[in-house]
Amino acid sequence: MPVITDLRPAAGTAGTLPGLRSQIVAFAGFLGLSAAAWLLASIPIILNSTGWYAGSLKAPWMPPSLMFRITWMVLYVGVAAAAWLVWRKGGLTGPALAGYSVQLVLNAAWPVAFFAMYPMAGAAALWAAFLVICTLAATLAFLIVRFGPVDATAGLLVLPYFSWVVFSASLNLYAAIHN
Repeated sequence: MPVITDLRPAAGTAGTLPGLRSQIVAFAGFLGLSAAAWLLASIPIILNSTGWYAGSLKAPWMPPSLMFRITWMVLYVGVAAAAWLVWRKGGLTGPALAGYSVQLVLNAAWPVAFFAMYPMAGAAALWAAFLVICTLAATLAFLIVRFGPVDATAGLLVLPYFSWVVFSASLNLYAAIHN
């Protein structure tokens, strides 16, 4: 007769949480996904920040470049934590999982459109990037609405990310109009 050592219900069962080991592995996985998206997004920025972008017209409210690096790292940790909080309650499925995945892809796609495509497409690349960042903002609004009812903290953790993306969209719009 087999010995059952773990009597906890399966993850995602109403009112239960996954085991501690599963939670740690999942959190590390969400952080890893965020780190991968951040690294992918950094490549076109690094490759083009001293090229055309250095001489471009920037919004008067543009913060120092160091602020972007720090802010994005914090925001990526926040969205990883939000997804983890929703996952551990069994809510990261269907549309919520799709929204989480889409925001990672859009966040990695924006620097490609904005920084890497500009030398080939000019201002059209900046307008394409604006479309990407607006879609990202809509996706984040969707995540706030989906995550909040599952875990209020998760919904709140996405709010700074959403706010920063809206702010970044204003910088993108200025660049598209003036370059």
